[in-house]
Amino acid sequence: MKDDSSGSIGHFDDADRLRRERANQMLANVANGDEHAFAELYRATSPRVFGVIVRMIHDRGEAEDLLQEVFVTTWRRADTFDPARGSAITWLTTLARNRTIDRMRQQRDELLGEKAAPDITDESPTPAVAAESNEERRRLEQCLDRLEPQHKRVVREAFFTGATYGELAQRLAVPLGTMKSWIRRSLMQLKTCLEE
Repeated sequence: MKDDSSGSIGHFDDADRLRRERANQMLANVANGDEHAFAELYRATSPRVFGVIVRMIHDRGEAEDLLQEVFVTTWRRADTFDPARGSAITWLTTLARNRTIDRMRQQRDELLGEKAAPDITDESPTPAVAAESNEERRRLEQCLDRLEPQHKRVVREAFFTGATYGELAQRLAVPLGTMKSWIRRSLMQLKTCLEE
């Protein structure tokens, strides 16, 4: 039986690249005040951005409010998008994550009340912790580089864009079980590598 999965993957790569380029162009047009491009960008990217938010906050109503805030900010700050530093969807999901984290912190602070605030220690990392974190990031990147290219890609997409197993399986045209197996094996390899 002939395995034509490489053809499917090539087709996926082209389609994915075209989608990324299109989203990048839409965001660049939004930076120039193009309302049509903004509406198109919203239609194309809001489901994924909403998925990232709702997975973090677990409240659909709150997630919908945050989604609206993210796109209001997108309209105002689109000119800060730099395609050389990442894709439009990465920029949007980062914006969504940051806005959601801000909201979660705000809610935590409101629950604690103002009297408890002086007792909260500064959670920003010390220079030593920041250096250690950079070293860990470097080691993680080295371990990621040991994975098969396709496995490295799905692990990155799952963790950095919030894509689900189902979304990744559909994009790569592989069974859901295969995708879960790839990610599970890849995470085991990463764990072993990081413990070396």
